[in-house]
Amino acid sequence: MRPAAANPSTELFRCPIRVYYEDTDVSGVVYHANYLRFFERARTEWLRALGYSQERLRLDFGIAFTVADLSIQYRQPARLDDALIVTLAMAEKRRVSMTFAQSLLDSADNARVLSVASVRVVCVDAHTFKLRPLPDALNTTPPVGFPATPIPVVHDVQKN
Repeated sequence: MRPAAANPSTELFRCPIRVYYEDTDVSGVVYHANYLRFFERARTEWLRALGYSQERLRLDFGIAFTVADLSIQYRQPARLDDALIVTLAMAEKRRVSMTFAQSLLDSADNARVLSVASVRVVCVDAHTFKLRPLPDALNTTPPVGFPATPIPVVHDVQKN
């Protein structure tokens, strides 16, 4: 059973992440580009929590999402073996785009913010890459199936 919909701008999706050796540089600190991978995983899991995989969107709707604009601030380093939480909230939704406010937090201390980002994705045709309107299922306010309460942990996407 899917929770009732709520205002997406006030909801916070949370996705657990573990830092692995492959994510770090020689000093054991997460390499800067990997923060973007963590944020991407959370957006993918957010869609999955709404009932849409990236592949289903491509096959059923003929669309894909691509990052059009990105701003990121690195505040504190994440390190090897850290357990982290990536948060996501929809900051803005337009006809062909969604902007997300995302944060990377220390899971042991949610007040410890490691990084914040603003990411705008645009909806494109999966074959031509021309802009396309969001599908009706995602273009409602709020998106269909957006949870009514903050999600402490939706999916355990950590590797075994």
